Amino acid sequence: MRAIITRHYKTLINASEQILGWGDSPRDKGWMADVEFVSSRFQEHEIHFDAVYSSDLERSRQTAMFHARLLGIHIIHDTPALNEVNYGKLYKKKKKWVAEHYPRHKKDPDLVYPDGESFRQMQQRSVDHLAGMAKRHPEETVLIVVHAGVIRGLVSHFLGLNYADNLKHKISHRYIGDFRFDGESCVCYDELGRTSGFVGDGAIEIPFSCPVAEAPVISARLQSAPKISTRPAGSI
Repeated sequence: MRAIITRHYKTLINASEQILGWGDSPRDKGWMADVEFVSSRFQEHEIHFDAVYSSDLERSRQTAMFHARLLGIHIIHDTPALNEVNYGKLYKKKKKWVAEHYPRHKKDPDLVYPDGESFRQMQQRSVDHLAGMAKRHPEETVLIVVHAGVIRGLVSHFLGLNYADNLKHKISHRYIGDFRFDGESCVCYDELGRTSGFVGDGAIEIPFSCPVAEAPVISARLQSAPKISTRPAGSI
């Protein structure tokens, strides 16, 4: 499978440096330019998609619908397995305030947020879902629209990077990650859009050849797979 992963449009809360997580927010001005940039890169690289997936949060689904409509794909598949980390009670808190009151924030992936979850738990569910998707679409190219936290978790896992060291890298709304899978294992990673902090901060060089996994990086499997829903790819 070839998984092309991009981020949702920018929201007003993203722009205001507040915590978003499982909440949602209206689109920020300039959102269309970011989404159109991503779409233009798909055309430049002549990528032909077989399916479109997203988280089930509105900003992700709406962005996926935009791309699906332009691609002539009439259904998108959305699932909570690809949702951003659940920050629980920290929704709409200023990021500066969170850093001051939760010193382990974006330093310890096992920190569980009040009434929410940890980055590790979010990483586990999204990794499990993407690996399962690779089994279902072995010869296909899929577009996946998700969130900055999910992207950091997927890149860290499939590239064999230490998760705690890679929780803060910048992920642009013009990011496009190109993951090539052989079975459930990622064998190569590249970036086709705005360079991520993984590259900009020197954590990796691209194209990146993924290490052969000898054992799962994460333990604790999900008790049950999150449901996937299919929705018409209408206009936004």
